[in-house]
Amino acid sequence: MTQDLLPITRIPRTGLPAHAVVVGDPVRAAAVAALLDGAEEVSYHREYRVFSGSWKGLPVVVASHGVGGPGAILLFQELADAGVRTFLRFGTAGAMRPGIGDGDLVIAEAAVRDDGVTQQLLPPEYPAVSSPEAVIALQRAAREANAPHHRGIVWTRAAFQPGLLPLFSYDGAGLAAIEMELSALLVTASLRGLVAGGVLVIDGANADELVDEAATGGYDPHREVVAAGVERGAVVSLEALRLLAQEYRPGDAV
Repeated sequence: MTQDLLPITRIPRTGLPAHAVVVGDPVRAAAVAALLDGAEEVSYHREYRVFSGSWKGLPVVVASHGVGGPGAILLFQELADAGVRTFLRFGTAGAMRPGIGDGDLVIAEAAVRDDGVTQQLLPPEYPAVSSPEAVIALQRAAREANAPHHRGIVWTRAAFQPGLLPLFSYDGAGLAAIEMELSALLVTASLRGLVAGGVLVIDGANADELVDEAATGGYDPHREVVAAGVERGAVVSLEALRLLAQEYRPGDAV
């Protein structure tokens, strides 16, 4: 019956696991779900493709949210309505500082709220911060997987391509990476008392001084080094969920 489904994503109102990995691409959602035991597709409506299964005995959700904060926040809100209490965003990003290579993971400590949606919900002074326990779990999982990784603040920006307006510069601010959805998740989680964090695979360099167009041929996220990073990141995300379920619950002190 339609009243048993939430209106935007068409996921069930009840019965989903409490732990979720959220990704942008519906194809990536299927790839991550393929790592689960007993994976089943729960729903597929618009950009929102949702699976359930288990990782080393932990029931989990894997769901896609599409591109950009305004659409992604609808998935986060409805998953929370359906009972998800721990979220890890697993996505791709561009490096913003030297020393972060293609295929490396960036574990987000916080995000710049340039997402195009949370500014319409809260004053800009409200922070977008990862749950400390999520950062710790992701770092531990990355170490155990021998995955090259970094920690830092990421820039969530609504516009993928530059436009006519001048791009505000964060030169000297030490940002690690740029992506498009994480701050919407972190704000949602803070408002609702949830655990949330993010781990991002670097698929190119975005800071102007890092880009060598002649050497790289321009932005290309479909290279083998990126694919290898995505494979590592999927395992790190799922294992971090297991660590969180094992050691922390929403509201616990770190």
